[in-house]
Amino acid sequence: MNIGIVLFAFIFIYLVVTIFTYATAKRISVYEVREGSIVKDNSYTGLVIRKEQVFYADASGYVNYFQDENSKLRKGNNIYVLSHNKLNIPSGNDTEGTTLTNEEQNNLIYKIQDFNESYTNGHFSSVYSLKTEINSALHGAANQSKTSQLDAVIAGNSDVIATYPSDSDGILVLNVDGYENLTEDTLNNKNFDRSNYESTQLTDQTKIKAGDPVYKVVTDENWDVYIQLDKKTAASLAGIQYVKTRINKNNDTIWADLAIVRKGDDYYGHLTYDSAMIQYSNSRFLSVELILDDQSGLKIPRSAVIEKLFYTIPGEYLTTSGNSSSQGVMIQDGDSVKYQTVDIYYTEADGTVYLNPEAFESGTVLIKTGESGTQETYSLGDQRALKGVFCINKGYAVFKTIQILCENDDYYIIQEGTAYGLSNYDHIVQDGHSVTENEVVFQ
Repeated sequence: MNIGIVLFAFIFIYLVVTIFTYATAKRISVYEVREGSIVKDNSYTGLVIRKEQVFYADASGYVNYFQDENSKLRKGNNIYVLSHNKLNIPSGNDTEGTTLTNEEQNNLIYKIQDFNESYTNGHFSSVYSLKTEINSALHGAANQSKTSQLDAVIAGNSDVIATYPSDSDGILVLNVDGYENLTEDTLNNKNFDRSNYESTQLTDQTKIKAGDPVYKVVTDENWDVYIQLDKKTAASLAGIQYVKTRINKNNDTIWADLAIVRKGDDYYGHLTYDSAMIQYSNSRFLSVELILDDQSGLKIPRSAVIEKLFYTIPGEYLTTSGNSSSQGVMIQDGDSVKYQTVDIYYTEADGTVYLNPEAFESGTVLIKTGESGTQETYSLGDQRALKGVFCINKGYAVFKTIQILCENDDYYIIQEGTAYGLSNYDHIVQDGHSVTENEVVFQ
């Protein structure tokens, strides 16, 4: 034996004890409360029905369009020209080299400046709106250039058969799919089968025959989307008149009127829109999400939530003592009355107060003195449960009540800023059943 062996033995024993203590110690997982949101939505494939009319060619030849798809038409404006041979005309979709007037440039600069000043990450969809406005301005200028060139080529050209004006106001669509006459009355499940769906795109320099479809016009800003529903979902949506939807094509969030349509054993959701029709005028099927619940608040794990029983008393039994601002109750103690401070965990709208049952014995009598000096009593016994979590900001577990707004399989969204509740960045126990109230917790 020497001093080295003694020191080594001491260190070895210390390491064994430390490892054993760590291996057998209770492990407490801590969760930091942060603001968040839960969105509950259901995704569907929507079938679009509009007021649209197909126009057919009355002669054969090569077609060239004065306007590009999704252009706004006025009755009497030229839509297309037929010629015996192809005409060398650039497409209006080619915006490269397009020249804008000073007024058009100033309008775009103003829109971009307004976007930069008002943009927030929470409204990212505004990027798509700006993109649409810029594309619209560029395509409009390109269309004007194309129309001017087309007019110049047509003048005195012997290949030209005829030019054709629009018969109505509306939005020009250059594809046909055979669904143009579909209505709610003729709708059925076969219409949602996309395996046999075909759409014909109408383009410049295409040779067509008399009687072929040559263009289509959408004549109403209102448009409808139908989605297939099962019986249970249809019943749950039956009482909803308006619904928030997200259309995934442009990631637009739009409110729609909602109605449930039943046809035999089949159920459909009928969504009616009164805006943004031009953005989807050439789409027959759209991916649509019904946003049925979109709540923001404090986000906490479901595992942190527990229930605790509390004594409930009428709020008028609360009082203060002397110069103290803390609240308490007067208790009957034999022939005397004493004052006891209380911790309030929750107060209902009717004034009912929740008190910690561990601070009182069952049957404790509370006393209230009225204005006339008369005394009333209340015996503790009635208990009600509250949901809450253990907050450990102070190093020990303190029960905090919560008000749940929304939930999913893993998390709750709870009300922020409630009295006696949680705040952003509070630390809570992730597994509420792993500790007891007032237990010291090391983070």
